[in-house]
This record gives sequence, C-alpha cells and structure tokens, in this order.
Amino acid sequence: MHQPVKALIFDMDGTMIDSMGYHAQSWAVFIQRQGLDIDLPDLMRRTTGRTGAECMRELFGRPMDDDEAWALITEKEQIYREMFGPVFAEVAGFKTFAEQARQLGLKIGVGTAGDRHNVAFAMSHLAMPTAPLAVVGGDEGLAGKPEPAIFLEVSKRMNTRAEDCIVFEDAPFGIEAARRAGMRSVAICTTHTPEQLAGPHVITAARNYLDLLESKFLETLHVATA
Repeated sequence: MHQPVKALIFDMDGTMIDSMGYHAQSWAVFIQRQGLDIDLPDLMRRTTGRTGAECMRELFGRPMDDDEAWALITEKEQIYREMFGPVFAEVAGFKTFAEQARQLGLKIGVGTAGDRHNVAFAMSHLAMPTAPLAVVGGDEGLAGKPEPAIFLEVSKRMNTRAEDCIVFEDAPFGIEAARRAGMRSVAICTTHTPEQLAGPHVITAARNYLDLLESKFLETLHVATA
C-alpha cells in the first residue's frame, strides 16, 4: 500500500474487545428494569457507535439533559461490566497485532463511544504491553459516530493528519465516521459482514487480527518514517 501510514486508530467494543454480545445482553436487562418494550436488534443498529447520552435519548425517544442521560448510562454500563468481566476476551490477536504495529513505528490510538469507566475496564483487563498514545472516549463532549469528531480528535492528539491514519472498526456507524474523517478503514467482522462494512475507503476486511497477522497485512503498509 503506497499511501503512507503513520497511525492506527482502533474502535474499542467489538474491535479491540469481544464485548458486543454482552452489551446487547446488558441493554436487554436495563430495558426490562426500565419497563420498556423495545426491539433490541433495532436498538443496537441505531445506537452502536453513538455516545451514552445519545443512546439514552434514542432509547427513551425524548429530550434529556446530560446529567439524566449519564446517570442512566452509568447504570446500564455497570450491568455490562458485571456480565463481561468474568469472561472478558479480546478480539483474537488484537494485542499481538497492535504491539507489532507499534514496533514497526506506527502510532496507536483508540477512538470509542464508550465512557471513561468502560475504557478503564477494558484497558485494565487487556493489559497491553504498551499503552495507546491517545484515547478518546464518548463522554468527552464530542458527537458520536457516524460523526467523525472522535476519530479526528484521536489523530489530533497523536499529531497525525487524518489521511495518514487507518481506522479499525466493527460497526457501520464507525466505518462511516472514518470515511467522513478522511481516513482509510479496516473492517473487523466480529458483528457485521464485510458487505455491511463495505466502502470506498475500506482497504480490507478480516474476522479478527489473527487473519490480519496471517495475511501479513502490516507488512503491506508503507509506514512513514518522518
């Protein structure tokens, strides 16, 4: 790949960690506790990649101030962490892939709609050999995906131009956010098919990072040295 690459930006849920099934289960429990009648697959389609506050406004279908929205998302995410913690798993090969990329000279960033508590939970369990250079979460006041703000902020904090970044994503809103940011993307097909994650900026699709390691994806990149 001839266009220079300086940084890789990873979404978190479903991309770094194999968590989306537990997010769905925690939404089901939360919805039941709230006494709501919601189509769960439709809710996941409408909210995956959006910030917690955006999700709650979507769920309840009414205006909601930030304090109320974040109090509700705190309850929902506590359910999620209690469910996923005992069985926590990365997306296969993620840590090895990210560390190999870093050793090649690529900057590593994270851009997620998850809040700081979910980020801390994921990072604690992952125990990456080297921490990401920049992490931007969904509770920092930025618009959630498919808006590009989160990914653009990651590139800004890494002092890297958008066009020099590749985004790794598992959800359509995230793939679209990368396109709007002017970034290339890799589809990680843990929750969607390659067809659902297709786009002119999507350079490849893989089930997980073991596939990318086996195909020597990193070796195909033209890593910028300056």
